[in-house]
Order: sequence, then C-alpha cells, then structure tokens
Amino acid sequence: MNGSAAVATTIFGIAMVATIGIGVWSARGRSKGLAEWSVSSRGLGVLFIWLLMAGETYTSFSFLGTAGWSYSFGAPILYLVAYLTVGFAVAYVVGPALWTYASRHGLISIADIAEFRFRSRPVGILVAVVATVFIVPYIQVQIQGMGVVVNAMTYGSVDLKVAAVISFVVAEVFILVSGLRGSAWVSALKDMLVITAVVFLAVYIPMHYLGGFSDFMQRMVTEKPEWLTFPGHESGGRNAMWFLSTVVLNAVTITIFPTTVAGYLSAKSPNALRRNALLLPWYQLLLFVPMVVGATALFVMPTLGNPDLALFSLVTDSLPSPVVALIGVAGALSAIVPMSVFMLSIGTLWGRTVLGGGNGADPRARRRAPGKSGDANDMRTKRLSQLVCVIAGLIALAGSLFYPNTLVELSVLSYEGLAQLVPVVLLALFWWRLTARAAVAGMVTGLVVMTALWATDNDPYHGVNGGIIALAANLVVLLGVVWLAPGPGPAAAAAADPAVPGESSAQASVKESR
Repeated sequence: MNGSAAVATTIFGIAMVATIGIGVWSARGRSKGLAEWSVSSRGLGVLFIWLLMAGETYTSFSFLGTAGWSYSFGAPILYLVAYLTVGFAVAYVVGPALWTYASRHGLISIADIAEFRFRSRPVGILVAVVATVFIVPYIQVQIQGMGVVVNAMTYGSVDLKVAAVISFVVAEVFILVSGLRGSAWVSALKDMLVITAVVFLAVYIPMHYLGGFSDFMQRMVTEKPEWLTFPGHESGGRNAMWFLSTVVLNAVTITIFPTTVAGYLSAKSPNALRRNALLLPWYQLLLFVPMVVGATALFVMPTLGNPDLALFSLVTDSLPSPVVALIGVAGALSAIVPMSVFMLSIGTLWGRTVLGGGNGADPRARRRAPGKSGDANDMRTKRLSQLVCVIAGLIALAGSLFYPNTLVELSVLSYEGLAQLVPVVLLALFWWRLTARAAVAGMVTGLVVMTALWATDNDPYHGVNGGIIALAANLVVLLGVVWLAPGPGPAAAAAADPAVPGESSAQASVKESR
C-alpha cells in the first residue's frame, strides 16, 4: 500500500468509526419500543426530516450512476432531477395525508396501512412481500456502490468485496441500535460532506481539465451534441417519451416508497412535511454536478471501461489523497444512509405485519393487536423487525458479492415494481369503494405485465417506460373488478362490525391533513 492509499484508507476507517459512534449516540435516553426504532416516535422536526429524506435521494447512485449515465448517454439522466422535483410536489399533498392516517391509527409502514385500510392481514402481507422483493435489489445497489467508491478512493487498496462487507456492518450496527433516528443523525454528517464536495467539484473539475465551465459547454455543443438532446448517445430508446413516462411513474412511486413513508411517519406534524416538500427540490440541484463531471470525463478519459467510475476516476487523477478520501467518505455515506433506511423499512414491514400477527384491524386477527410502546408484545415485534433487517441485509450483501448487476437497471426495476403498490397504498385512502380483491387483482396484473416486458427486453416499449404500462394495466383491471364485483364497501363493513375501524376514518384523516 503506497502513501496515498494509506492516507485515504486511514481517513475512511476513522469516518466509519465516527459514523457508528454518531448513530449509536443518537439513541441515548430514547424509548426502546418499536415506534421509536421504526419512525422515531413521530418526533422529527423539519431539519431532521429534511436531512433524512435528502439522504435517501442523494445515494451512491448519485455519485456513480449519475456520472456514468452522463458519460454514456447524456440527456436521459435529466430524468433523475425531474422526477425527484415533481415527486416532492406530489408529496406536498400525499405526505400529510399518509401521516395523519397513520398517526391516528398507530401505523408504521405501507403494509400496516394496507392491512388497516382493507381490514385484511393477507393484503398487508402481500404488500410487505412485494415491497421487500423490490427493495432488496436497491440495498444491493447501495452495497455495490459503496464497494466501488471505497475501492476507488483507496486507489484499489481496499477490495470491492471487503468494502461491501464493511458497508453492511456499519449500516447494520447503528440501525439496529438507534433505528431511523440514527440514520437522520448520520445524514447530518453525510450532507455536510456531500454539499462541500459537490460544490468544490462543480468549480474545480471543469476548471482543471477544460479551462472553465464556459469552455466545457462550448466543447459539448461542438464535439458532443448527441449527448445534449434526446434520446442521447446510444441510450437504447430512452427518448423524450421515455423521459416523460419515467418522470410521471417515479414521481408518483416515490411518494409511497417504503423508505419515503418511513420519513413521512417520523415527522412531528403534517406541516413539517409540507415545509420539507418545499425545501427538498433545492437539494436536487446538487445532482447536476456529477452530470457535469461525467460529461467532462468524455474529453479526459474517452475510453473509460466502466462509466460508473467517471467521477472518481477524475477525482483520483487530479486531487491529493486527503481530498480524495473526504470526497470518497461523502460517497460512502451516501450509500450507508439510504441502505440503513431500506433495511429498517423491510424489518418494519415484516416485524409487525408478517411475523408479528398484524395490527389487529383484520377481524380474524383482532386478538393480536399490537401492545403499547415498550411492553412485551411491542418489544417482541421490534426484535422480529431487527432480525428481518439483518436477514434482508445479508441477502443483499450476498447478491452484491455473487450476483452483481449494473447500478441503474436494478434501481429502475425497483421503481417499476413498487409502482404497482400505488393503488393499494395511496388510491385506497382517497377512494373508499376500492375493494381488497380489486386492489390485489390490479397489483398482480401490473407485476405480471412489468415482469413480462422486462424479461422479453421490451422495456422501454416503443419509448414508453414499461412500469407505467404495467401501472395502466393495473388500474384497468382494478376498475374492472370494482365495476363487475363491487363489495359492500368499508363503511358498510364497519357498520356491521363497529369494533373494526371504518373507511370513514381514512376519509376523515385525509381531510384533517389539509
């Protein structure tokens, strides 16, 4: 190990120890119950909600995949900024509605919400399973991203697989001890480093290699015009139609993403979420920096073997090792923070809904209603959630070590799959006539269509994102089932069984959030 590698590795090691320390420290003096671990007892203010949810949007993909797509394709990567910004506009309405409904009934996950809304534990279990299937690949994206970042920042001294294991251990330790609150505190460190790093890179990289930003843009226009318009450079059909359909699909889907909902439910009030929705789009301006760096690499390293290394190849080529290490730590934490929340979300989905007997809304499981925070039943559910959190992380780690895939394709597939949960989790709160059988039939149809398009290499299909085609099929089948086989409606069911919460509570919660 040479001197530069030794310096970078030392700084990385110190940062990982500090990360664990911050995460564990944040749990001091807090309740030990499930609500504190999973949603921070619904007590986070605007600042920590902003830090937490910003941490979920600026991930390892932001450092690697964003620069990689900019290097490989060009304009199509703009979908990332577009859908996140539009998604926060949607979240301005959706977040407070979900928070109010969940807070009123003590719900902690999208599976919990679905079970309560339809008074059916099987529906909640199905939502938990589907969400898990599509979140685990996203955890794998972060683990692989962490491996690439650490390998690059240490000049190849730390092996990709070793770095992947380190990321898993660090994330698991603080998330098991301090839960979502630990992720929010670690996000504070991450965001300070990220903002400092990208602002520096935005100025330094174009200036160092191309004489400045104006010269960079001039060369892009004259030498690489294909990268500046749709469908970009050899992007595989990612034209303007793909851009629009992907933005619409992802903007809606991100509002019910299990990790996003965890952020919603950890807030002190609906107003904290509204303020957060107004502030978060500004954070997405930082995403333009990796895009510029990736495009700069076109002129500096035109034959780069792995496009995902575009940013760190320039960083390691032009900067001293201490600076490389700090930028690398920012990239590493951008993997660890979302990874920890993904694992926590899976644990929460399974701990109560699948393994813990449900939330008691299903008449067939009423005796298994969750206990009060901190009691024996609550602690048992929390331990089950933590166990699943570890298992999910191990599965993702195994996938990253033995079945690696490209960063972007895994995350795109995750969004397309989770989009099929939008009617069950979100539409159901606004439309009381939606029945469990209709919601499940639509979901299954959407998943089948999405999988078929992906398996036959027809995604995008004639330029349209396969996920939105699948969601359209989902809604068509859902509406057909509601029309052909209408149920008694949740309000009627509640009238027949007053012990079961009625749908009027959902409508009232949505109105109350306004």
